[in-house]
Amino acid sequence: MLSGLIKTMRPRQWSKNIFVFAALVFDSKLFDVPSLLRTLIAFILLCFMSSAVYLMNDLADIESDRQHPVKRKRPLPAGQLRPLVAQIAAVLFGVGSLAVAVFISLDLALVLLAYLVIQIAYTFRLKHVALLDVMIVAAGFVLRVGAGTAVITVQRFSPWLYVCMGLLALFMALGKRRHELILLGADAGNHRAILEEYSLDLIDRLIGIVTTSVIVAYSLYTFLAEGLPENHLMMLTIPFILYAIFRYLYLIHIRGEGGIPEDILLHDRPLQIDMGLWAAIVLLVLYVL
Repeated sequence: MLSGLIKTMRPRQWSKNIFVFAALVFDSKLFDVPSLLRTLIAFILLCFMSSAVYLMNDLADIESDRQHPVKRKRPLPAGQLRPLVAQIAAVLFGVGSLAVAVFISLDLALVLLAYLVIQIAYTFRLKHVALLDVMIVAAGFVLRVGAGTAVITVQRFSPWLYVCMGLLALFMALGKRRHELILLGADAGNHRAILEEYSLDLIDRLIGIVTTSVIVAYSLYTFLAEGLPENHLMMLTIPFILYAIFRYLYLIHIRGEGGIPEDILLHDRPLQIDMGLWAAIVLLVLYVL
């Protein structure tokens, strides 16, 4: 039972909450201990809140997941975890995260509450509305960034980063939809009703639009955003973002991956090396040069 609960909390997907560190890094406060500790607390609270959402999602989708070739192995549809236990845990994690956040920052509590509300709306209604479903997923990542700005005093953090990270999240969400369409084939609608509203042609067109938007938005950020060094050295990171996007497109189009975006980031070595180099240059530009 405990093992099933932990699996349903999806700790591997907590990597998504790393977006909360964006404000800390890009506001040049990575080595400011009080700010770092407050951001770490926000990260932990986001992990528990997102786990509450995952439990809620799996409870709502338990019947459809039993028809899915992969998701039927999850603890709830497989019978490893009792629904009552999952319900209690979801409430405890959600309410507990909000309660602790109030003592840290009222703004953080409001961000977590907004995240919970839109996820409830997504679970019970919006995931059945074409286009809004993937946009809500992207909004969750924007709120993760907002959680980071809520716990520290930002001075150099640019609103451009909300745009960049929201578009990047939308890019990955569309890639996931594409993978589901290919994996499930003609039975896609039986496993997830919203997939009947999509086609590979539409998804590919949307991905093309979002890909261009991500590249343009990030490029504009590197030389227009206030707070960056005036020497425009941040532009040196553009090729690494280009490669990361190209690599991701290669993985979803050629290798048929993309069903679990965080798995790609955790296991694809070329992408890891590219992101490591990007992070190193960002740190050099913001903290050294």
